[in-house]
Amino acid sequence: MDNEQLKRQTNGWAVEAKGLVKVYGKERAVDGVDLVIPQGTVYGFLGPNGAGKTTTIRMLATLVQPDSGNAYIFGHDLKKESAAIKSRISLTGQYASIDEDLTGIENLVLISKLMGYTSKQAKKRAMELLAAFGLENAAKRQVKNYSGGMRRRIDIAASIVVTPDLLFLDEPTTGLDPRSRNQVWDIIRALVKAGTTVLLTTQNLEEADQLADRIAVIHQGKIIAEGTSSELKASVGSGILNVQLLHAAEEKRAIAILEKKLGVPVHVASDAISLSAQVQDSSLVAEALGELAREQIAINDFSLGRPSLDRVFLTLTGQSADEQPNVEEGNL
Repeated sequence: MDNEQLKRQTNGWAVEAKGLVKVYGKERAVDGVDLVIPQGTVYGFLGPNGAGKTTTIRMLATLVQPDSGNAYIFGHDLKKESAAIKSRISLTGQYASIDEDLTGIENLVLISKLMGYTSKQAKKRAMELLAAFGLENAAKRQVKNYSGGMRRRIDIAASIVVTPDLLFLDEPTTGLDPRSRNQVWDIIRALVKAGTTVLLTTQNLEEADQLADRIAVIHQGKIIAEGTSSELKASVGSGILNVQLLHAAEEKRAIAILEKKLGVPVHVASDAISLSAQVQDSSLVAEALGELAREQIAINDFSLGRPSLDRVFLTLTGQSADEQPNVEEGNL
């Protein structure tokens, strides 16, 4: 091992990526991505479908070769030491990869055996995971009869039969109800507390806000912002004014007044009565609201708060995170 390799393996980074590029035909799915992820953290990879999140994960997980650029996983060269990397990582995709015709315990025993456990060890490990993920009562039920939340939990359980140093979680709570989503979040927190590094791709802004120590925003294959949730929110202004009109017919007049008084653009929600503006100088808010009152524009409610991650995403990309392009992320 040379000095440079030793340095990389002891610098505390789980992932170091520089200039990752992947091209499919004329589409640059990933266009020069740089990442530095500390060990023992949750790193959020935030972006809409088609942004390049899944392709980046596939490259880092050694499933797809980058066309240019390179990365190091715990100091191991992505291009030259894939076997060493594979021994330390695990990947859970957007959809369950387990056998739906097998029971929960049969799936976990099978995977444990494939990972080198004896039959006795495999059954013990399977029972440990079922208990840890709250699936003991469903152990002998076929997975095809599991709820969505249960399926995601057992899929994550299957990915940590051998606890990985780095776990790639690609859209882990897609389609889950709030209760199931919170259960998965608790599982992720427990894994990180035990020492696992998690790279979490998501288009769920609340999920990134709740879990991630740092967040990278990816758009059209490029990382356009990176930092903690607080840093990203601070980067787009000091506050957000939200105004709810009583009558949609007053929308245009209200926008004109607010933009004149605040000196910033006003965004309109689809209901035509909810207006919002990024406010740099909060002292202008009272004057703007007073002008609405003088013009007899009725307001149902208003608030001045910190920018949300949704506002960050809208400001950085020009679109809301739920405005999805017509692109299949699985193909990118």
